[in-house]
Amino acid sequence: MPVLRAASGRHEVILVDDGSPDDTWEVAAELARGVEGVRAIRLSRNYGQHNALVAGVREAECEVVVTMDDDLQHPPEQIPLLLATLEGDRLDLVYGVPREEEHGVLRSFASRSVKAGMSGALGVHGARTISAFRAFRTRLRDGFADLSGPHASIDVALSWTTTRVGAVTVHMNERSQGQSNYTPRLLARHAVNMLVGYSTAPLRAASYLGFLVGVFGLVLGGAVLWRFAVGDTTVPGFTTIASMVALFSSAQLVAMGVLGEYVGRIHGSGMGRPAYVVRERTGAGEAGSRVWPGATAPARVGARSGPDER
Repeated sequence: MPVLRAASGRHEVILVDDGSPDDTWEVAAELARGVEGVRAIRLSRNYGQHNALVAGVREAECEVVVTMDDDLQHPPEQIPLLLATLEGDRLDLVYGVPREEEHGVLRSFASRSVKAGMSGALGVHGARTISAFRAFRTRLRDGFADLSGPHASIDVALSWTTTRVGAVTVHMNERSQGQSNYTPRLLARHAVNMLVGYSTAPLRAASYLGFLVGVFGLVLGGAVLWRFAVGDTTVPGFTTIASMVALFSSAQLVAMGVLGEYVGRIHGSGMGRPAYVVRERTGAGEAGSRVWPGATAPARVGARSGPDER
C-alpha cells in the first residue's frame, strides 16, 4: 500500500479469489474489511486465470488497471515503472518484461512458442512481450464487454481494442512457494484453445486444403479421360467410375471449403469482438454519444488511477 499511495493519491486494490481450495478467501476478506481501498471478489469455482482477470477488470473503477500475480513474483515496487511508461497519450497498454527468464528452459520455450503463435495466427500486436504484469487504460475493457465463454484470453481481448502497446523491463522475483500451474502441456492446451476460440485459421486451412484437393481431383479426372481417349485404359467401366469419383470428391471438398468460410465468419461474429471502440469525444453535447448496434459505449469511471491485483 505505501507504494500505491506514493504512485497515486487515490487507488483501489481488487483481490480475485478464483475458487481457491485453501484459506485464500478468508485472508482476502479480512484484508478487504480491515484495509481501506481493498475489495475482494470470490468466484463460485475455479474458472481459470484469464477469466478471473476479466472479472477483476470489470469491477475496476479507476482510469488505469494494473494486473499482477498473487505470489509476489511481480514486485509492487515495479508498479510506478509501468505507470510512468503509460504516462501520456502514446500508449494504451504496457507489459512488464522480466530482465531474466522466470522459468526453466522447457517452460520458457513453450511460453515463447505460444506468444509466437499469438503474434502470427491471432495477429496480437506486441505478443512477444506479453506477460501477466501489465498496465492498461480501463476504457479498453469497453472493447470486450461481450467477451464470454470458458476460454477467455485477456491479451487477445486487449488486442481488439488498441495497437498502442509498449513494454518496459522490470525486475521480477523468483517464486518462493509452490509452483506454476502452467506446465508445458497446459501451455500447449492454452495455445490450442486460443487458436480455436479466437481465430478462424484452422477453418481457413481446412478450406484451402479442400480447394487444393478438389483441384487435384479434377486434374486426376481429366487424366483418366485422356488415358481412355488415347486407348491406354482397356478395363470396361474403369474410366466412368474413376471420373465420377474424382468429380464428386472434388465437388464435395470444394463445398466443404465454402462452408468452412461461412462457418468461420459466423464464428468470428460470435467472439464478441467490437466493430469499433471510441477513444474519446469532443464537442458540444458529446454528439454521437448514442450507442449503435455493434459499438461499445465509453466507460463512465471515476478520475482515479490504481491497480487491479489478483
